[in-house]
This record gives sequence, structure tokens and C-alpha cells, in this order.
Amino acid sequence: APLLHPPFHRVSWLAAARHELHSVHHRRHSPTFWRIVRSRSTEDFEAAPYVLTLLNTLLWLYYGLTKPDGLLIATVNGFGAVMETIYIALFLIYAVDNAKRVKTAKLVAVLDIGFFGVVFAATTFAIGGLDMKIMVIGLICACLSVFMYGSPLTAVRTVIASRSVEYMPFFLSFFLFLNGGVWATYAILDKDVFLGVPNGIGCFLGGIQLVIYAIYRNSKVGSQSHDSDEAAYDASASLLSSEAGRHGQNDVSARV
Repeated sequence: APLLHPPFHRVSWLAAARHELHSVHHRRHSPTFWRIVRSRSTEDFEAAPYVLTLLNTLLWLYYGLTKPDGLLIATVNGFGAVMETIYIALFLIYAVDNAKRVKTAKLVAVLDIGFFGVVFAATTFAIGGLDMKIMVIGLICACLSVFMYGSPLTAVRTVIASRSVEYMPFFLSFFLFLNGGVWATYAILDKDVFLGVPNGIGCFLGGIQLVIYAIYRNSKVGSQSHDSDEAAYDASASLLSSEAGRHGQNDVSARV
């Protein structure tokens, strides 16, 4: 059955909110990259989260371009793809050593070029019919988004064990919750299950993280965590790298 789309006035406020949230989400990493540019070194920061985010935005961009009336999805993720490409370029330029530069380049080649290229070629030349193409792309996007939304949950175990929120920054959890909620609401109005399911899960997982944060936020152990947002984001990079290796053949955001 063809996908249905609501009148624009019913989702226009959600479109504006989602676009702004997406912009904030990608721009929140700007201080890290200004630091990289000023020091001319990536130091201990890892590129894996940004490589995975670029793959996620590229797939959703493709989904938005393929789906009728998917301009909002394409526009939002097109902006995200540009921002993540800039971030990855800085990682390649200012890599602390050649080994780190090669590692980043391999991740980009395997995931952002290789995996995305396979998806694009398969859905373009091997799948007939627009509805089937949308379904396949949507399923892949949904799986990756769920993986990316779920990856920060690894910090929850650390928080509970250490009784400290140092490695689970509030704003990361808050924007996961808000982003998932806005996209899930849009998906309900747009009757788009591929957007609705992963972002509904993302909203739920973000809510869990906020509850855990509220429980442990006054812990004395975690009282020094005020400025740890970017550090925490990159602290999970090694996990994301290993997960990317295991899921690279089919894949989450990383999820709204």
C-alpha cells in the first residue's frame, strides 16, 4: 500500500522543531573540533562515532530522497551529512599519527562508502517497485537507528556500578529523548513505521537514561562531571568501533 502523508499544516511545527534539534545535535560537537583545529591534533578523540553518524545520515538522506514527499527527511539529514563529513575531514587532517588516520580512513571506506554503496546499488538495480525499495531502505535505516540509539546505554551500566553520572552526560541523554520524541510524533502523523519504531525506541531509551541520571546526579562521586559531555561521548568510541565491526555487514540511531 502506498505511504500516506498528512497535510503540511499538521506537521509544520514538528518540521521546524526537528530541524532545529538536528542542527543543535550536530553543532554540539563544535567545541571539540575547534579544540582539534587550535591544537592541530585529534589527541585522544575517536572518529568512530562520527563515521557511524555519517552512515546513519546518508541512509536517511537516501530514504528521504526515495520516499514521495520525503523532503523534510532529506533536508534534515543532508545538513547532518555535511556536518559529519566536515568533522571526519578534520579527523583525517589532524590525526595524532598516521595509524589513527589510516584507521579512520578504513572506517569511512568500509561503512560510509562501502556499505552505503552496496545499499544504494542493491536498491537501485536489484529491487523493482518504489514501495519495495522504500521498505528495504527504511528497514536498514531503522535497524541502524536502533543500534545508535542503544549504544549510549552502555554508560548506564557504568553509572549504576560507580554511582556517578560522569560518563553519561545529561544533554546527550536529553537530546536523545527529545529527538526521538519529536521524530516519533512526526512519524505517527505521517504514518511512517520506519521513522516511528526506531525513534519511539530512542525516546524510550533516552527517558530511561534521564531517570538514571536523576537518581545518581547528586552522587558525591559524580560531582566533578559538570564539563564531561564531550569526553563521555568519545569515551564510548572503542565500544562503537567494535560494534561497528560486528554489525558492519548490515549496520544504530546511530538513534531524532
